[in-house]
Amino acid sequence: MKKLNIKSMVAIGMLSSISYVLMLLNFPIPPFPQFLMIDFSDIPALIAALIFGPAAGILVELIKNILDYFMTGSATGVPVGHIANFAAGILFVLPTYYVYSKLKTKKGMTFGLVIGTMVMAVIMSVLNYLVILPAYTFFLNFPAMSAPEMRTMIVTGILPFNILKGFIISIVFMLIFTRMRTWVEKQAVMKSAA
Repeated sequence: MKKLNIKSMVAIGMLSSISYVLMLLNFPIPPFPQFLMIDFSDIPALIAALIFGPAAGILVELIKNILDYFMTGSATGVPVGHIANFAAGILFVLPTYYVYSKLKTKKGMTFGLVIGTMVMAVIMSVLNYLVILPAYTFFLNFPAMSAPEMRTMIVTGILPFNILKGFIISIVFMLIFTRMRTWVEKQAVMKSAA
């Protein structure tokens, strides 16, 4: 990310605020566990990355999670869910950004979103197995899950949920992107020239 001027910082702040509001509008999908929620808060982060560079996308993901933690708190008292959301967000946004920055076409964006979804789903499955699920059970004083229980939860719940979440976010983003593409690319060119 090039040096940020005041307009860029204001834009990133606005995108972070929109991302935070979208994070509050989350909803479950019935066959999956209730703690797995879909929201569209990664869309402003992806827009920020496309215009200002990957660091801006990371910044939007970070600010939205900090805001949500301080405004709504966490069931565990520790921001385990927020850290997981931040990780999932950057694992979705960064691959999408890098693929699109190489291909620069509508098909390139679609391919980037598919790659971002798969990277996010696979790495989040590993992180859930190694870190996130054990942290939740520890901080909530639940009995520790056995390795087979965790594998079952990840294979039947978390992995398919993250694939579905990425697919839904990708569809919504493509609907927005097809209308905003020219504007987003124009903004990105203006920022890189500045």
